[in-house]
Parts: sequence; C-alpha cells; structure tokens
Amino acid sequence: MNTTRDSQTLQPPLVAMRGLSVVFGGTVRALEDVSLEIREGEIVGLVGESGSGKTTLCRVLVGLTTATEGTVEVGGEPLAAQLARDPLAFRRRVQMLLQDAVASLSPRMTIGKTLREPIIIHDLPREAALQRLEQILRRLGLPPDVLAKFPHQISGGQARRVGVARALVMQPQLIVADEPTAGLDVSVQGELLNLMLDLQQELGLTYLLVSHNLNVIRRVSGRTAVMYLGQIVEEAPTQQLFDKPAHPYTAALLSTNPAIDPQRRTRRIVLQGEIPSVVNPPSGCRFHTRCPVAQPRCSVEAPALEAVADGAPGRRVRCHFPFSLDLQR
Repeated sequence: MNTTRDSQTLQPPLVAMRGLSVVFGGTVRALEDVSLEIREGEIVGLVGESGSGKTTLCRVLVGLTTATEGTVEVGGEPLAAQLARDPLAFRRRVQMLLQDAVASLSPRMTIGKTLREPIIIHDLPREAALQRLEQILRRLGLPPDVLAKFPHQISGGQARRVGVARALVMQPQLIVADEPTAGLDVSVQGELLNLMLDLQQELGLTYLLVSHNLNVIRRVSGRTAVMYLGQIVEEAPTQQLFDKPAHPYTAALLSTNPAIDPQRRTRRIVLQGEIPSVVNPPSGCRFHTRCPVAQPRCSVEAPALEAVADGAPGRRVRCHFPFSLDLQR
C-alpha cells in the first residue's frame, strides 16, 4: 500500500483546497466547506455514497466546475489564475480519467488519432511526444494494432489503458481518477491497479482516486477522505481509517465491505432512510438523521472537521462524538 513519506510532511502540498462550496442554481449545495490537501507523490482515496459530492470535487480540481466559495491552489498558485493565464498549460499538468472510459473516446476517431490529438492541440514537440507515446503504449501492454481500431472494437480494459495513455502523454503531475476500475472484472482491476502503482513510482505521479470499491481504496491509497452530503466527514491514513473508523458514517460504509481478513468479524450497520437532498440538508450535523448514535446536540450544532486525539497524525473527523460506533462484534 502507498504511504506518505515523512519528507512530504515538510513540503507544501501540491493541491490545497480550502473552504470549497459549490452551489448550482442558487439552491443545490453540491459542496459545503470542503478542505483537502494532496501532497506530491501521494495517492489519496475519496469515498462516499452516490450524490455525496465526489465527482463535483473532482471537476473543481481539474477546472471544469468553478467553486462558489473557497480557494484551490495547485503547486502553490491559485487554480483560477493558472486557467486565466494559460489553460492548456494547466490541463497538461492536471489530467482526469473518466469513469466511462469508452464513452470518453470519440466513436468517429481511431484510437491512434485519439492519442495523437492532444499532441496537436497542445502543440507538443511532435517527434519527442510520439516517441513518448510509443513507449507508454508498450508500457501499458497495448498492441500496435489497437491504434487502427475504433472504441467499439476494443475491450473495457483496453479503453481504460487508452485513457491512461492519453493522460500520460501530457506528462502530468496529478491524475484525478474517477472510478477507474468500475465495470471491470477482478483480474483486470488488479492489472490496472498494479499499473497505476508502478507508474506512480516510475513517473512520480500523484493521484486523487475516487472509488465505490473500498478494497481498491484500501489497497492503493495512503490516505482516504470520506464524503457525505457535500462535506468531508473524515480524513485519515487509510489503514488506520479501516482499522478504527472515527465517524459513524465511515463505520457504516466499512461494515458493508467484504472482510479482507476472514478472522476479523465485524457487524453490519444498516443506515435508515435515504441520503437527504442537498437542496434542503438537515440542520446541525448533516448525518444526524441517519446516525445510529446521534444525540440531541447533533441536530442543532454543526460539527467542524477537526483533528482527533487518537495518535494518528493528520486524522480529522466532523463529529461531536467520534469513535462512538464500534465495528467489532
């Protein structure tokens, strides 16, 4: 599993998101007071139910959605300033892998043309870029004949690799991967994850990895953030979060995950009701309407995302009563 090097804690973050809120149509608060840092060389996991705000957060980070409030810095410089000055330079630096790899490819273009298109758009030195692309394709295990094919003629696993190749030819610092293993069988998932880890080590890549698959997050991420109803409710080193979740929502999510250790028995925590609407979120703690351990304070006082004294550096939780829900039977 990827872990953050001690030296990284002394370096400024590659990404710093502070107090982000995104409001659509004046009423839909897709994000509310989200703060998250990502350091160079990290793999940070992002988990939560559908509708929790994960994709919106990714879109803000890659410049496809503008935050209503708060700031985003990449490499110590505001994202907005970079986009205003040279949007192509920023998009070379930060690449996104979309969830539906096949749909992200133009059905009217061969794979070869799709992969060469960014080289033309970004006016990269052609010979060097094509050589780099050839090396990337070999590294990804894509056969030469795939270049003449159209998206409907390749497998889902190949489509994911094509997406990775298209991102890597830009030589990015950061890759935002939205459900990169969704829809793939277990063996192909494993191959893709191994590849992402290898490329991280070889190229010094940084990842923000979104996944519903908690085993994927546990395997590759060094740190994990948990989202609920537009907010980060817990952030911790991944192993510590899985071993002892602090937020009741995190505990409920983990209780649905097939146990990696068959000797470790956990109880299933079933949440009542559906996730509330972001148009009219609950008062106080946004999770209190479904929380098994909620107390009167939770419905009237919104908790802040704060450090908890459990011996884990960098661990934060948005809960008045952390560690109040034990997964162990």
